[in-house]
Amino acid sequence: MKTCLVVDDSSVVRKIARRILEDMDFQITEAEDGEQALASCKEAMPDAVLLDWNMPVMDGYEFLGNLRRLPGGDVPKVVFCTTENGMDHISRALHAGANEYIMKPFDKDIVTAKFQEVGLVALTEQSSV
Repeated sequence: MKTCLVVDDSSVVRKIARRILEDMDFQITEAEDGEQALASCKEAMPDAVLLDWNMPVMDGYEFLGNLRRLPGGDVPKVVFCTTENGMDHISRALHAGANEYIMKPFDKDIVTAKFQEVGLVALTEQSSV
């Protein structure tokens, strides 16, 4: 089973993401900020990270830079999930090593599509229409 670390300071967002990703057969770990997320990755590197940008302690951008410098930190597919929609934020995230970008609010279709794009979920018959 693939693993996904959901990093967001909102417990509501983490709960919604957990439900969506568990339906996609992911095992979920949660973190409230980048510092907790980094500690989690040092314990067990996930296959995917669904990452918020604006968080206390350590934001998503700083976490991503630290993650990519860890041994094996180049492996997880990182999908930013944030309200920051400016092109400068998107390009900074992708330049820092994010694989994709999702705008909040999100739903199951959006998460599924982005996880398919980065190769975490197989394309279904319906999506090939």
